Amino acid sequence: MSMVHGFPYSLSAPDEKPRVTLGLLKRVLGYARPYTRLIVLMFAITVVVAGLSLLMPLILRQLIDHTLVDRNLPQLWWLVAALVALPIATSALNVLLRRINAGVGEGVVYDLRVALFSHLQRMALNFFTNTKVGELMSRLNNDVVGAQNAISNTMVGIVSSFIQTVALLVVMFSLEWRLTLLSIVILPLFLVAARNLGRRLQAIAREQLDLNAKMNAVMHELLNISGALLVKLFGRASTEDERFKQRAAAVRDAGVRRAVTGMLFFASIGLISAIGVALVYGLGGYLVIMGTLSIGTIVAMAAYLGSLYSALQNLTNAPVDFATSMVSFERVFEVIDLPHEIGEKPGALKLEETKGVLEFEDVSFQYPKTEKSLLKDVKRFGQMQDVVAVLSGGAQTAPANGETEKVPVSQAREQVLDHVSFRAEPGQLVALVGPSGAGKTTLTYLIPRLYDPTSGQILIDGHDLRDVTLDSLANQIGMVTQETFLFHDTIRVNMLYADPDATPAQVQAAARAANIHDFIMGLPKGYDTVVGERGYRLSGGEKQRIALARVILKNPRILVLDEATSSLDSESEALIQEALKRVMAGRTSIVIAHRLSTILAADIILVMDRGQIIERGNHQQLLARGGLYARLYETQFHGDKVSSTLT
Repeated sequence: MSMVHGFPYSLSAPDEKPRVTLGLLKRVLGYARPYTRLIVLMFAITVVVAGLSLLMPLILRQLIDHTLVDRNLPQLWWLVAALVALPIATSALNVLLRRINAGVGEGVVYDLRVALFSHLQRMALNFFTNTKVGELMSRLNNDVVGAQNAISNTMVGIVSSFIQTVALLVVMFSLEWRLTLLSIVILPLFLVAARNLGRRLQAIAREQLDLNAKMNAVMHELLNISGALLVKLFGRASTEDERFKQRAAAVRDAGVRRAVTGMLFFASIGLISAIGVALVYGLGGYLVIMGTLSIGTIVAMAAYLGSLYSALQNLTNAPVDFATSMVSFERVFEVIDLPHEIGEKPGALKLEETKGVLEFEDVSFQYPKTEKSLLKDVKRFGQMQDVVAVLSGGAQTAPANGETEKVPVSQAREQVLDHVSFRAEPGQLVALVGPSGAGKTTLTYLIPRLYDPTSGQILIDGHDLRDVTLDSLANQIGMVTQETFLFHDTIRVNMLYADPDATPAQVQAAARAANIHDFIMGLPKGYDTVVGERGYRLSGGEKQRIALARVILKNPRILVLDEATSSLDSESEALIQEALKRVMAGRTSIVIAHRLSTILAADIILVMDRGQIIERGNHQQLLARGGLYARLYETQFHGDKVSSTLT
């Protein structure tokens, strides 16, 4: 529930109908179960606070009708003391209630976030290639907080408002049934006005959320390193200033409209409430003049009336508010229920002492087409929509069911790998060469089980990868991808990611092996130098050597490299090539070769095209065959055996 000038209203539009099922409700209550005692205590405190709120008008009634009339000084001091004590007691109980409420809410947030994060960490790579990071962040932040609100705020608010409404009606009927009926008679007018004006406010609030989303999208795109670099390279700073001014102006104007409409909304509700109070004073005053009612009773009834209207309005919004909050739980559960495509078998083998014999036996692979392991694009009730076109400002539109169709990322060629077989022995260097899109990177992704083969099997020391534990498999494989990723932290922390228990001497030894130690020591803070977001403060060669040092520190038996040295200067390339020779010694190495020097050093060259190994052998054998490798050599290597690149 949102607040406008202190008055609650719902952001759900009339056409939005979030539903709450019994199964969903039971599962939600399962997350509330660890906090049952605290929730019961919250309800008990709520009842007490509601009871205390009923006493104030009764004290005023007693003061006006009896204490002042009878000039009873002792009773006056007691009532004055009660008027002071009641707010103190109510405030203390509200503080305690808020403390318990926060404990329950943050506890639920913690439980959900940990469950979500842990589940996401074990999702297959296919999930991340088909899911927007923003959507995952929304599940971990917006939806989790919305789920917290369902338990700690919405449920408590519904119970509190219900208890307050019942108690108020009981007390009001006991004081004066005619005035109470008069208060209820104007209630439909109150609710109609609240709903109609509320809908106008909802529309403006939703528009403001969408405009905010477009403005934030521009900031997100242009205030990161890559976006800022692009703007500077194309000289578009003034253009982007103007674009942002337009977006910010739209947000400003919507904010003004929302503030004015909110004030009108609040004023209208206040006016109708004032009419109700006026009617109570009118009829009550008449009854006082006729001698059938006391002045204190009128004052008490007027005080109760405002609380009654507020509680009834809360109950009117409660079903939509509760259902909207429960939708957040549904989005969280959708993630938790996603199956893990890459999982461990019961009793999976833990790899210990591994030689590093790697075998591909008739392996074929197609990227998954199923959506069962993907998130659905959703339209969140009362929340901003995703901005699809950032610069033009286009917003995503969803079908009537609130969901957009998600089609998994597909490849131009359906069969990415087609019956691939080879064997790599410890100490051997296997070079993968071939045109772009031949399936080289996909083949390397199968080795650490980022994907599983569609058919065939991959073996390490005779064990099928699907029969071993994921952690022990990861410990045996070191991989340096073409796009090197470094955390926005120090060089030391980035290297220790491979082995958190490594000593400073081991870290430095790994850096020396990767030919990066001298460079690091030349930095003002040495190993404690922060590399920047994604390592942007370092050059490509420096990042790659740090990534290589990180793999050396891991000390794997099988090394998988995308030898992305084609864009490096000759000095960086020479340092990396020298480091690679030391790293590969005694290990099983699979390298996507971009350099002739690596190809010449390979024990086996696998030439790939359209997902198949069409040629294999050493450099001289493949040249003599006169096939694809020979053509690639002639077009990309002939006359330059040091710096030429194989795509």
